[in-house]
Amino acid sequence: MTKKDRYTQFINYFSTNQPIAETELEYGNPFQLLVSVILSAQCTDKRVNMVTPELFNIFPTPQKLAKAEFDEVFPYIKSISYPNNKTKHLIGMAEMLMKDFAGKIPDKVDELIKLPGVGRKTANVIASVIYNQPKMAVDTHVFRVSARLGLTTNAKNVLQAEQQLVKNIPEEYIPLAHHWLILHGRYICIARNPKCSECKITEFCKYYQATQ
Repeated sequence: MTKKDRYTQFINYFSTNQPIAETELEYGNPFQLLVSVILSAQCTDKRVNMVTPELFNIFPTPQKLAKAEFDEVFPYIKSISYPNNKTKHLIGMAEMLMKDFAGKIPDKVDELIKLPGVGRKTANVIASVIYNQPKMAVDTHVFRVSARLGLTTNAKNVLQAEQQLVKNIPEEYIPLAHHWLILHGRYICIARNPKCSECKITEFCKYYQATQ
């Protein structure tokens, strides 16, 4: 099976069986999503969703967060991984939003990555989810699943994986494909002992075919 065939079957399957795919982070506006994605680095969405309601109640806008002190924010996210750094990032991000972007969330990746706590993956999530741009955010799930399926080949890092995926997935499907890959990796194609017996796409999975 060629790589082109794998991409075709991947898109056909998920567009038919999962036409609506969204982030599992809970948010009410672009600012809240940005905060949530920053907090989600090396942390589960479930844990993030547990702490953000109270955080957003106290700091509902970048204006409020930009004026906060470390000790005012930290208690709300102390159960999140790396709370010290993330507290600094959140306040710094809000300060820069107010100073350089008039409190608005930028829609360009090269502007988003200037914000404290925002790397390429986070920037791509915002551009994709909020602005529906054809950006592919590659996290550990996307990196793993795309390689196992055979959608990426010899990608040494997330940037190479992103480039291969964007090159081969039609633009209109890229925002959806990001969620398809994440959710499949989160619940079926898990890192250890993938649930191949439950998987519905083994017929075009390179990993499955190699292990049979």
